[in-house]
Amino acid sequence: MASILLRTVPRALPKLTPLHQQRLTPLVSLHIARMATNGTRSTLRDRLPVQAPTLFEAKAAKNLTFEDIAKQLGRNEVAVAAIFYGQAQTTSEDAERLAEILGVDKNKLGLQLAGYPFRGQVMDMPPKEPLIYRLYEIVQNYGYAYKAVLNEKFGDGIMSAISFSTKVEKETDKDGNNWAVITLRGKWLPFSRF
Repeated sequence: MASILLRTVPRALPKLTPLHQQRLTPLVSLHIARMATNGTRSTLRDRLPVQAPTLFEAKAAKNLTFEDIAKQLGRNEVAVAAIFYGQAQTTSEDAERLAEILGVDKNKLGLQLAGYPFRGQVMDMPPKEPLIYRLYEIVQNYGYAYKAVLNEKFGDGIMSAISFSTKVEKETDKDGNNWAVITLRGKWLPFSRF
């Protein structure tokens, strides 16, 4: 029982260290620790980038949604969430504006957001988190069907995840049921003949 309690107790935030050391030693925030106790794997906090505690704590303190931040930043809400999770890059202007929106030190956040993201490092495969697993399950169930239909429409190639955008919308039907609508828009890249 004691070992279970030790794994669920949030660790204290370390002192601010030089940037190169911060990238090697992930910080832990109370918000991320709460995420771990609310159904997200506790190992997630260890995989999040150095900016995650700063961003999540400020977002929670200001009671903002990703949509609120996106409107002020002039970006898509999914792109903003991806920044928080270290899966998208920011410009220096984005970092400065984000610091203003969240009320955090712009130099600290600028340093934390500098460099290139390490995409795809945050989650386990297959995913364990139920909502993320449903997205994985969609690809398992419909991946080959998507591929067949896309090949018929476009030829041999792939849909880019780089020249790409996505959005999430909420629809309510006539019976009052809520439906999630996820749109994926990627440039078609035909395979080269060589």
